[in-house]
Amino acid sequence: MNSNNFVSIFLSLIALGIISSCATSRMNSMNNIIARMEVKEPIQGVCNNAYVIAILPLPGNGQISAKASKSDEEITLALNSKVSFLKDKTDYEDKGMVSLIINCKGELVRCEIDNKTKSPELDNQIVAVFAEMKMWTPGKINNSPVDTVVLYSFTILNGKITLT
Repeated sequence: MNSNNFVSIFLSLIALGIISSCATSRMNSMNNIIARMEVKEPIQGVCNNAYVIAILPLPGNGQISAKASKSDEEITLALNSKVSFLKDKTDYEDKGMVSLIINCKGELVRCEIDNKTKSPELDNQIVAVFAEMKMWTPGKINNSPVDTVVLYSFTILNGKITLT
């Protein structure tokens, strides 16, 4: 092996080490991102208005989303059986999003439509179904319970609601 090849290989190994070191640092910093919800008015029932978190459950970041007492399938069944607005509207299509705030004790403290549908009546009926789910497993960051925001997107196709 001549000295030029040795120098090229040596410099390549150093460059590879620097690149992988930077990539590892970037991954570690990505895992430490905490997304706080901007709270403009105090939210009654939260543990800390300045620290309501939108959980980013990335591998290794220590963030765990709040968990409902019902599965997505159970929520979907409840929506489709309790939302009377859609009973005779088999061709209705729409979409929306519900925003829930779960406090550090696992209590639902706020439930509202985030992205509205075409009907305020439909929005109110959907919120009413989610509002029935009072108790949750709280979200956590590094095993400490925190106030969290949980979003449920939904689509309505042929008069049936599906969580998306």
